[in-house]
Amino acid sequence: MVWRLDRLGRSLPHLIETIGALEARGVGFKSVQENIDTTTPGGRLVFHVFGALASFERELIQERTLAGLAAARERGRLGGRPTVLSPAKLKQARKMIGEKTPVTEVAQVLGVSRATLYRRVPELGVAQRKRQAPVQRDVPMAG
Repeated sequence: MVWRLDRLGRSLPHLIETIGALEARGVGFKSVQENIDTTTPGGRLVFHVFGALASFERELIQERTLAGLAAARERGRLGGRPTVLSPAKLKQARKMIGEKTPVTEVAQVLGVSRATLYRRVPELGVAQRKRQAPVQRDVPMAG
């Protein structure tokens, strides 16, 4: 038993989830202020109506969001963070890599991370990583 529904859950979906968990354990629920009792058929009906409305609201929000993103794309607006590797820098990176310049040096010259280069220059792949000298350890491995 709670005084008001908002005392039990943060949001309507959370509230419905909580009530569902209680019902699964065989525990009834009563809200004093709203006069809802899930131990009765009418109380369960009201609760399921709340659940259906919450689901409908979530779907509407998702639909509007996707429509807004699509409209923005049509206007030429792209979401997300702008790329650091411009087409000119990418061309320069490919040229330097073709000249066998180490990836670390290419990254420093262009002002990007090595990870960015590996992500944006697929021809680097595993072959380029194998060409770099392995890391020397000063401390012997335990074992």
